[in-house]
Amino acid sequence: MAEGEGAEGVPPEQKEAFEVISGAEAPDTSELPSDGPERGVEGPAWSAPLLSLAKRASENLAAGYGSALKSAALVGLMPKPVSPDSAAKQTKYHTMEERSNLMNMIKLSIKVLIQSALSLGRTLDSDFPPLQQFFVVMEHCLKHGLKAKKSFIGQNKSFFGPLELVEKLCPEASDLATSVRNLPELKTPVGRGRAWLYLAVMQKKLADYLKVLLDHKHLLSEFYESDALMMEEEGAVMVGLLVGLNVIDANLCLKGEDLDSQVAVIDFSLYLKDTQSSDNGKEDGGITAVLDQKHYVEELNRHLSCTVGDLQTKIESLEKTNSKLQEELTAATDRIRALQDEQQELRQQNEQIRERSEKHVEVTKEDTKVELETYKQTRQGLDEMYSDAWKQLKEEKRIRMELEKELELQIGMKTEMEIAMKLLEKDTHEKQDTLVALRQQLEEVKAINLQMFNKSQNTETTLQQKKEAISSFEGKTNQIMSSIKQMEDRLQHAEKAKRDAEEKSVKLKRELGSRIETLKQQLSQLDNKCSTLEKELKSEKEQRQTLQQELHQEKDTTTLLKTELQQVEGLKKELRKLQEEKQQLEKTCEEQEQALQEMGLHLSQSKLKMEDIKEVNKALKGHTWLKDDEATHCKQCEKEFSISRRKHHCRNCGHIFCNTCSSNELALPSYPKPVRVCDTCHTLLLQRCSSNSS
Repeated sequence: MAEGEGAEGVPPEQKEAFEVISGAEAPDTSELPSDGPERGVEGPAWSAPLLSLAKRASENLAAGYGSALKSAALVGLMPKPVSPDSAAKQTKYHTMEERSNLMNMIKLSIKVLIQSALSLGRTLDSDFPPLQQFFVVMEHCLKHGLKAKKSFIGQNKSFFGPLELVEKLCPEASDLATSVRNLPELKTPVGRGRAWLYLAVMQKKLADYLKVLLDHKHLLSEFYESDALMMEEEGAVMVGLLVGLNVIDANLCLKGEDLDSQVAVIDFSLYLKDTQSSDNGKEDGGITAVLDQKHYVEELNRHLSCTVGDLQTKIESLEKTNSKLQEELTAATDRIRALQDEQQELRQQNEQIRERSEKHVEVTKEDTKVELETYKQTRQGLDEMYSDAWKQLKEEKRIRMELEKELELQIGMKTEMEIAMKLLEKDTHEKQDTLVALRQQLEEVKAINLQMFNKSQNTETTLQQKKEAISSFEGKTNQIMSSIKQMEDRLQHAEKAKRDAEEKSVKLKRELGSRIETLKQQLSQLDNKCSTLEKELKSEKEQRQTLQQELHQEKDTTTLLKTELQQVEGLKKELRKLQEEKQQLEKTCEEQEQALQEMGLHLSQSKLKMEDIKEVNKALKGHTWLKDDEATHCKQCEKEFSISRRKHHCRNCGHIFCNTCSSNELALPSYPKPVRVCDTCHTLLLQRCSSNSS
């Protein structure tokens, strides 16, 4: 009724005040929830400032609402003339009171929320009462001084409008706004604003987003009045207080909550504590102790439920690990079998490789022996040829020196002949033609001698590697020597002729006319000699051509010998390669044998480890323990159980045997002392122990 009557005469700013719970509805201090014995110890440290702030807030609220109720009650009975200045002052006073009350409440709610969250020591849910009250107080603070927007339905006030500005001003908040819009359960802007607050608290960025809004107050003026809390200095103070909420971790689930239809009512029972009640102190102390014990038991139950959940998760993880171990065991057995098959294949391949290598080595040995014998024989023949060629070279060098000396003598004689011919030219013009012809012939002889000299040098280089041609060269050199001697004889004859000619020339000076006929005869003789010399030169040219052909043949034979030597060297290299391959194959065979031995050791060790793991797994899982009712006969001897023949369990396999079949005792990994074991398990365990010891 108070709210309905106040709506007619009170300005619109007062409609956003708190919904106050009456004194009858307010709970007693004994009924207030406590956080256990720890909170009861910490209470006196901060209860005094909280009480003072709560009393101030309640007094301000009571005064504001009392004046509002009085004015609402007296509106229809005693109308008073109110001046515009006094009305403006009253409205300013009321807005200031509202701002101060809201600031006090936001301080209280933040303080209580932080202290309760730190004492609780875990992430907060949406059912946590201090967190719910904080959102209610925050909603009132954001609604304070909102402008009403007109629409077809009527006037509408929503604090989600200014919160939508954060998306434009801060691009980081775009995901938050889109996620709020995409929630299908929210249909009103109030619900969207509440969801926005929830998500901002979870992101620990509520203070940052509101600070961005306060930095752009020119945009907020579209939504808020000039004297609203968000437009005044109290807004900056509130943002500074909200920074402390970054300490809190909240996990709020928006699904399943009806945020559109929730009523934003502040519960002052969380902040009011009457510590001065002395009449019912003992009863309140007993009730608080009972409540503390109750909360302590609830906390214990919660911790136990958490531990049970953790144990269940651990059990599930252990089961998963066991299943994984079993899979790994099966995979390891498969791998061991595959490795055994590969080992057998490798052994077969090694044997084949050994046989092939032995055969190849035997063949190569035989081939190398034959090649060595042939090489020795060829080497001996080559050594003999080399010694013969060396001797022939020495002889040819000696012959060459003699030829050079003879050539020098011939050159000297030729110079003398030229001088004599010049004298004859001066004396007789008719003999010039003959002398020119003789000079041409002499130049041809010089060229032939030079060619012979060059060819002799070429033969020196080629005769080092040739054997058969040397004998032919000796005959040819003898022929050349004979031809040279003939040439020397002819030169001597020519010299004599020259002397005769000189004498005749002296005589011709005296008797030219009478001796012309004799000179003609001599010229004819010289012509004959020239023709004979030309024939001899042609014969010598033919001999040189034959010598060149023989030289080419010898070069071909030398190239063939070189190719054969290269083939011999290639065979040597192949021999070395084959020997190296043989050594490598022997090394690989030895390494593979060592690897196979190591693999056998590893396989035996892995088998032993597998058996140990299987025993441990059996011990962990527990064997299929047969019940007494399920067995009527002994499993080994199949005799029926009776009063004299008792039933006994084997502690290894879990089956039931008679006393004679289970009289053995052994120490198992799951039992510290020796226990009863059947005969089969006893033999198996003894075999494993002996294999492990070996």
